[in-house]
Amino acid sequence: MKRHLGALLGLLWAQVCWVRGIKVEQSPSILILQEGTSSTLRCNFSTAVRNVQWFRQNPGGGLINLFYMTSGTKHSGRLSSTLNSKDRYSTLSITASQLEDSATYLCAAE
Repeated sequence: MKRHLGALLGLLWAQVCWVRGIKVEQSPSILILQEGTSSTLRCNFSTAVRNVQWFRQNPGGGLINLFYMTSGTKHSGRLSSTLNSKDRYSTLSITASQLEDSATYLCAAE
């Protein structure tokens, strides 16, 4: 069976939560991509953070740690993540998206 190049990827859900007094807000709340396109998710923090972790959760599966960030930028294949402590945000970028990227993506901060 052939894959359709224009197939839509699954939804990427955002979370807003409070962790030890830090408000973490992820955006966009829902993201639908076409295969081959790129996008960036962003987490904003109410205060400075020491580290950030990005997780992926496949449908019906457990959490998979993608990045543990204390500063700067990290790359892993088509994924990259940045942490800007001064401006209180972190990003997760996906380039050349594939159907296998369909999942829920979460950030957590300390």
